Amino acid sequence: MRDPQALITTERLAAILGQPDVRVYDCTTHLEPPAPGSGQPYTVVSGRRTFEDGHIPGADFVDLQEEFSDTATRLRFMMPAAAQLEAAFGRHGLGNGARVVLYSLGSMMWATRFWWMLRSLGFDNAAVLDGGLDAWKAEGRPLERGAARGYPPATFHARPRPGFFVAKQAVLAATKDPGTVVVNALGPQAFRGEENRYGRPGRVPASVNVPWTTLVNPKTKTFKPLAEARAAFEAQGISGGKPVIAYCGGGISATVDLFVLHQLGHDRLTLYDGSMGEWAMDPTLPIETG
Repeated sequence: MRDPQALITTERLAAILGQPDVRVYDCTTHLEPPAPGSGQPYTVVSGRRTFEDGHIPGADFVDLQEEFSDTATRLRFMMPAAAQLEAAFGRHGLGNGARVVLYSLGSMMWATRFWWMLRSLGFDNAAVLDGGLDAWKAEGRPLERGAARGYPPATFHARPRPGFFVAKQAVLAATKDPGTVVVNALGPQAFRGEENRYGRPGRVPASVNVPWTTLVNPKTKTFKPLAEARAAFEAQGISGGKPVIAYCGGGISATVDLFVLHQLGHDRLTLYDGSMGEWAMDPTLPIETG
């Protein structure tokens, strides 16, 4: 594993809970069926309620869409300006010297999204909880109920790194570049165009499919062994130093693929933030099915 500090076990988290420099954040968001006529692929529901029903003791809750995304666009979960993120992370007590643990309920993809965002801002001292809250609860570990107590406000200084996010024009160019691999992290049915959630069914042309679900154990919600993940990516032509652009529906589940690729030693990794939520709604962009 390239970066052992980026992944933390429930056992290790239990041992460091309460240390003064540790910050634990529940990153959960829920996606529910859209309202009729809304034109949206899903309804975004904050995970605050499930957080208050039970969370890791001392954890704070971070609301991805409301606080940590660009709310001036119809697209959900888009990366906002660094200044907005500096203020939001600071309000939640995340300073540059903190040791951060990120977790979510149901899927680790919400935690990996925050991990990717923090890395793009130059912050590397964040870990994803392997298995998330599901693993914590399955082991019978203690839970706390009610609203977040929060952490004292801190100062977060972003040091943005280029290349972590890419726009649709760069993705379109990559579809014609045999040296770049464009990876779809959605399920095979969505990849083939047998599901239509985003306006037009299908995928970015010339992209390959490594569903994020194939990288995670469905029972424990923990990551599968890296050897299995490496085989899955290599089967799709992802190896060596090839640049990779990952995408999904809204720039969330693709960060699971990016997290695993990072652990496999890949460096030239990029997220198409708009993903199919943008691509499928733009009739000027080509789309592929089958």
